[in-house]
Amino acid sequence: MSGFVVWFTGLSGAGKSTLAAMLSAELRARAVHVEVLDGDEVRTNLSKGLGFSKEDRDTNIRRIGYVAKLIARSGACAMTAAISPYKAIRDEQRAQIPHFVEVYCSCSIPVLTERDAKGLYKKALAGEIKNFTGIDDPYEAPESPEVVVHTDKETKEESLAKILAKLEELGYIPRRGGVAAAAGAPAAAGARGLIAPHGGELVNRWVEGAEKAALAERAKGLPVIDLDERTESDVEMIAVGAFSPLRGFMSSKDYLRVVREMRLENGLPWSMPITLAVSEQAAEGLRVGAEAALRARDGRIVAVIELNDKWRPNKELEAQEVFRTTETKHPGVAYLMSTGPVYVGGEIRVLERPVASPFPAYDRSPAVTRAYFAEKGWRRIVGFQTRNPIHRAHEFITKTALEICDGLMIHPLVGATKSDDIPADVRMRCYEELIASYYVKDRVLLSIYPAAMRYAGPREAIFHAIARKNYGCSHFIVGRDHAGVGNYYGTYDAQELFNAFGPGELGIQPLCFENAFYSKVVGAMATAKTAPGDASTQVNLSGTKVREMLQRGELPPPEFSRPEVARILIEAMRSRS
Repeated sequence: MSGFVVWFTGLSGAGKSTLAAMLSAELRARAVHVEVLDGDEVRTNLSKGLGFSKEDRDTNIRRIGYVAKLIARSGACAMTAAISPYKAIRDEQRAQIPHFVEVYCSCSIPVLTERDAKGLYKKALAGEIKNFTGIDDPYEAPESPEVVVHTDKETKEESLAKILAKLEELGYIPRRGGVAAAAGAPAAAGARGLIAPHGGELVNRWVEGAEKAALAERAKGLPVIDLDERTESDVEMIAVGAFSPLRGFMSSKDYLRVVREMRLENGLPWSMPITLAVSEQAAEGLRVGAEAALRARDGRIVAVIELNDKWRPNKELEAQEVFRTTETKHPGVAYLMSTGPVYVGGEIRVLERPVASPFPAYDRSPAVTRAYFAEKGWRRIVGFQTRNPIHRAHEFITKTALEICDGLMIHPLVGATKSDDIPADVRMRCYEELIASYYVKDRVLLSIYPAAMRYAGPREAIFHAIARKNYGCSHFIVGRDHAGVGNYYGTYDAQELFNAFGPGELGIQPLCFENAFYSKVVGAMATAKTAPGDASTQVNLSGTKVREMLQRGELPPPEFSRPEVARILIEAMRSRS
């Protein structure tokens, strides 16, 4: 099929970047090569130095149009997501670009003002900001666009369906029986290879050789930001690409949109803020546009950050939106409130690991796991996040998932957790014993996930899925109370939150399981979907009951836990007491 350009236009906040991200995910799932030219990214790179006069705005649009034309000429799809307020310059691009599809994102000013987390519309309406498009600077709406989406009246999915229908009608993309057909097909998976990383590219922020030596020398004279246990692990996860597409700690634009909408500024789904907090004293010595050294807890300078933002977050808002509570009894909220009052953002370049790997034999970066899956010939890989030993219920759901996949990656989190969680070294022995005795070893990869636990429940489930996508997983297991703590989240809230994103947006396919147990009726592991009977027919022990048994040196029933795993836990409890 021929290359084409999808030209999104509309006021700031009207949904251009969001729809471009959704559309690009869907088109990639249909094997269409896509490049997105986002307005903010273009101004940072292609149009750096241009202002916002009409002449500069037109120059910016001409540059975007020229690049888009080249992309389309190569047979790919180019998407633009800039305001492009003037009709004449848009029509000029239409005349120069074959297969031009204009999508007008229509949204009323009152709705845009209500949505605006940064308060720019309110400031513009109050006269505090001048030359703001749509308020005191004109926006000329298209007269005959190929598609009009009313983002103040339609859902994102309804708007996406309109755009897809028009592209299919024009013959620019293959038909797929509607948007819903994409739900079971992760982007870039299948015969062509592994699933693409989130955002399309696996990030690598390590510096090597002469560049590393020069950066390390320069870092000696830079102001210093001290890392804690969590931010140390975040630096490593960014460096290896586990948090792709992040190239550093978030700026205020990404942060605000993630907190409010679970999307990066460019519209890509992302559910957790990845931020770097500093003290008042440290913030005074940091200047936007300059660099700072990142220092690990042992005193080593491990990375350099190029500061592009510094701001004071509303931590109460962050806590309520991300953790659904402001109570400091919640471990995630307690950590948030304990950090400095100022956030800084910017890309990082990493000199060395902040912390030595606790399990080197199982420490594999996303690039390494992807190479392993490719060598094994696996294309459908299911990831299993865990911070607990694997009991019979976990074993059941992982094996059930493995029946529809080529391989299983057991991916335990070994970064910072609560003090009462079972230590990582004990858990790792449990995993080793279980895999050796009860799994087909050639179908399972045990590999560590060296990130910190945030206990953000539903939002962290999305975050865990995106990270496993970067490691090469096409599917991800979401059980009950995923990443939960206490009674802050409903049993299946995490599974429900995946429905907040359109088909194909996340790329990775969630596999949602109900609570599993041993059924005395059917004589096997099951769920309420597959076994009749009430609670009296189920072997489904509480965590408290199991801990009490283990502390007494008693093995839980084999229907609940494999005896090999229980013995390791008993031994660990005895050694700690």
